[in-house]
Amino acid sequence: MKHKIKRILLSKSNEKKIKLKEQRTYKIIGIIPARYDSTRFPGKVLGDICGKTMLKWVYERSKKAKKLDWLAIATDDKRIKEEAERFGAEVLMTSKKHRSGTERVAEAVCDIECDIVLNIQADEPLISFRAINKLCSSMLQDGNLNVSTLASIVSFDDPLVSSPDTVKIAIDKNDFALYFSRLPIPFARNNIPHPFLIHIGVYAYRKDFLYKFINFRKSRLEEIEKLEQLRIIENNYKIKVVKTKYSTVSVDTPKDIEKARKLFKSIK
Repeated sequence: MKHKIKRILLSKSNEKKIKLKEQRTYKIIGIIPARYDSTRFPGKVLGDICGKTMLKWVYERSKKAKKLDWLAIATDDKRIKEEAERFGAEVLMTSKKHRSGTERVAEAVCDIECDIVLNIQADEPLISFRAINKLCSSMLQDGNLNVSTLASIVSFDDPLVSSPDTVKIAIDKNDFALYFSRLPIPFARNNIPHPFLIHIGVYAYRKDFLYKFINFRKSRLEEIEKLEQLRIIENNYKIKVVKTKYSTVSVDTPKDIEKARKLFKSIK
């Protein structure tokens, strides 16, 4: 194996599929890690949104991104595999032992030749292909970037700001993340309105850095906030934040999927 990956067990069922891919070299690939046993909402990726599963929406919208050379779904669940194959997606089967989508992505791409890997979370049914393209461009334009991610700009009084289910970002003058938090940051002490940056669950990694990241020990801030991207910052690496006007909705609970259904109906 080209990369040493601690805590990751390569799935035997994946070996044949990986061998079919290893003859090609990709610049940028996208992986949608999908699991069935979500803590707060089991089976959410197979939940129906206006006639399509959430997984299918994420795949179809991501597939439109012209800067992705290849796109696949990584899972450890037969039900997700069957649904993904039903709508024509490539599927990479992975270990059930992963503790995060990032680890699942790392296993999925370990023997695929590529420069940049996008982790596109399966609970972002409104993800914009334009935003994905913009994220890819950030990595292509600056070869020194190890990782970048997306954020949408919302108003001071947007309900997303007060929700602990949405992650807010404070950035420096060069758009690198200073901190990610479930609390509203930066806090307006004198209640002076200012825009907030809401994190969107898509990351772009240099492939080599992806393996470095998953082998870092869990960090103190990561454990407190339950946000794994803080592990990168605590290890003195920078995360570029790509701002976009394209808002999305992250589905964490059954209530969120109802919200997603209403949003889809409004844009049809």
